[in-house]
Amino acid sequence: MSRQRMPAMDAVRPDAVRRGAGPSRRGVLRAGGGAVLGTAAGTAVGGCGAATDDGVAADGTVTIEVWHGQADTAKKILEGLVADFERDHPRIRVDLGGGVLSDVMLQKVTAALAAGSYPDIAYIFGSDLARVARGPQVVDLTSTVGSGPLPWKNYWAAARDAVTVNDRVRAAPAVLDALAVVCNKRLFRAAGLDLPEAGWTWQDFTGLARRLTDKNAGRFGTGWPGTGDEDTVWRLWPMIWDLGGDVVDGSGKGIGFADSGVRALEVVAELVRDNSVYVDPKPGSEQMYQVFASGRMGMVVTGPWQLPDIEQAKIDYHVVPLPTFSGKPVTISGPDTWTLFDNGAARTRAARTFVTWLTQPAQDVRWAVGAGSLPLSRRTEEQPAWRRKVADTEGLSVFTEALDSARVRPVHPAYPEVSQALGQAIVTVLLGRGSPAAALRSCADEADAALLIPR
Repeated sequence: MSRQRMPAMDAVRPDAVRRGAGPSRRGVLRAGGGAVLGTAAGTAVGGCGAATDDGVAADGTVTIEVWHGQADTAKKILEGLVADFERDHPRIRVDLGGGVLSDVMLQKVTAALAAGSYPDIAYIFGSDLARVARGPQVVDLTSTVGSGPLPWKNYWAAARDAVTVNDRVRAAPAVLDALAVVCNKRLFRAAGLDLPEAGWTWQDFTGLARRLTDKNAGRFGTGWPGTGDEDTVWRLWPMIWDLGGDVVDGSGKGIGFADSGVRALEVVAELVRDNSVYVDPKPGSEQMYQVFASGRMGMVVTGPWQLPDIEQAKIDYHVVPLPTFSGKPVTISGPDTWTLFDNGAARTRAARTFVTWLTQPAQDVRWAVGAGSLPLSRRTEEQPAWRRKVADTEGLSVFTEALDSARVRPVHPAYPEVSQALGQAIVTVLLGRGSPAAALRSCADEADAALLIPR
């Protein structure tokens, strides 16, 4: 969406945030834009003897290189986890140095693969995985998850779907999130409005946004990222899915939202006509979130990564699932991945061991609680630490419960181009430069052409 964070997801996310374009969705997970990370403290290998080219030292210790893509809080949590792993696995050392922040990881990894010098593990946005996984260097994890200590089906469906390409597991899930709506209770009271509850509609949403808006007071009903990247795009997919559409049609040769996309964009157009939407002109949605945190926005569509900032701003808030057209709950999740690369048998075995350990409930709960994401599995959800986090965090349970209806963007090599085309259509409508129907026609022309390119 995130953490994102983070959240990079997308446009390509490449996106930056997220993939192709991405949602620079989890600010706590992703900060900055591509600065090279320094070597993490405490991860350097010492006293092990000189390592050979395959990463195995004279005493049998194996060193694996991880491009983790994290900054600040999430990075510190990962460093702590690595220290514990190395203590329990004295023959494996994890080097967290090198790489870049997640928003530009795709470009970094692509260049590394071309040069033949790549890490053992990299943090890859889910919607970038299809492109990366085409290379023979990516390790197939199907047998790993099938024989792992945590049953594969115990993971949320969104986490499983995000790492599966052509029925093969090509990465391990790293981060899970979901979108919901956070409401400012004070602004609702001031406007004499009841807070929305599960089962509300997009018509309810636009009506509330209109009534919450006060142009003279500089107050908006809601906000929407206006850069055309994945942060702009992924908020529209739940609407399209709810209307029966899909990203790609059944033939695989065209978009699956020619009609549903127009209806979804009509909701955006209504917000624009009512002057009830704040359009954030900068990547990362920081300005949109600042408007909400300052008490000048009634509702914001976001993920769990934003709750700490909202609490810090002392906003009295309420979390509710996304509105629907059909009355059936649906949301989107933007999982990110730990993708493994083959640098020889010894390093591949060590990388598998580390990722398997990292995604187990005892470690996953530390990562989820500290980094602002959701549990990867139902077993993590049952951990006492997660239950305490839910009890202490208003509305967090809404995001977790939404995972039951969460879908993910397809792991398709043409997704970045489809996302870019839809992002341009959304911006066209947000800026009042074209109708939903005209914007979607242009989107379809560009996206359909991209889907016809052999990959």
